[in-house]
Amino acid sequence: MARAKIALIGGGQIGGVLAQLAALRELGDVVLFDIVEGLPQGKTLDISEASPVDGFDVKCEGANDYSDIQGANIVIVTAGLPRKPGMSRDDLIGVNSRIMTQVAEGIKVNAPDAFVIVISNPLDAMVTLCQKITGFPKNRVMGMAGVLDSARFATFIAWELGVSVKDVSAMVLGGHGDTMVPIVRYANVNGVPVMELLERKYNDVAKAREIMDAMVKRTQGAGGEVVKLLGNGSAFYSPASSALAMAEAILRDQKRLLPVCALLEGEFGVDGYYVGVPCVLGADGIEKIIEFSLDETEQAMFDASVAAVKELVDSMA
Repeated sequence: MARAKIALIGGGQIGGVLAQLAALRELGDVVLFDIVEGLPQGKTLDISEASPVDGFDVKCEGANDYSDIQGANIVIVTAGLPRKPGMSRDDLIGVNSRIMTQVAEGIKVNAPDAFVIVISNPLDAMVTLCQKITGFPKNRVMGMAGVLDSARFATFIAWELGVSVKDVSAMVLGGHGDTMVPIVRYANVNGVPVMELLERKYNDVAKAREIMDAMVKRTQGAGGEVVKLLGNGSAFYSPASSALAMAEAILRDQKRLLPVCALLEGEFGVDGYYVGVPCVLGADGIEKIIEFSLDETEQAMFDASVAAVKELVDSMA
């Protein structure tokens, strides 16, 4: 059986880490595309020369022509300008819309059967534009946001409680911006509710709530925190790992339940917009959207997040 082919659009920081991770996990042969000549070729040559040391055996090559992504099973899009300190994800919409238009057209022509995972910001708008231009069915075009945001939420919980991140289960829904919705009610450590653990730690319900509110706020602003610390650029290790988890779930038909930016058609009361919700990812891409009841607070936050997504997407019209 032929190896899977993974095309990565954008040879920047995220694209380079994606190429390395995909090779290390031997998910398939990798093509790293970028418009800058020599950049993807240099990065993939460097990765390939590490293969005898790290023990992976896949083909990893750079490209400057979209024709080189032909036959790709999965395309992961990172192309676009990164955030700088003081910028929101939404500030990037003008320039990155133009870039995404070219990318989507290249994918449509050269990889018409591929699954597409978009990372480029502003995420909710970029994945919407990608799906519109490619015309691919909704199960094959999705955005990476919730996996990353949930990982950040889980990390902060683990640090606060002094437990392994491996045992923390947390989920963030909604748009990939400051209005994202960490679902506090279901956050747990190996089945034990996080709020109960916080209340026991501080022996104070109000203090536990205060600590959780701070973690929610930090999760919502986590990307900006990284941007501010770096000074020039944005997060790239964690977004790459998060996108690879989605790609692996599809390529290996894992049926993983992950928060995915998916096109909703009535689910959660939303119609015609891409929003982060729990999805089952397998060989058919987004195989199922999992709905569950939100309480009054969660619903209000979700509605506000959807409103922000609608405003952003509608601004591209």
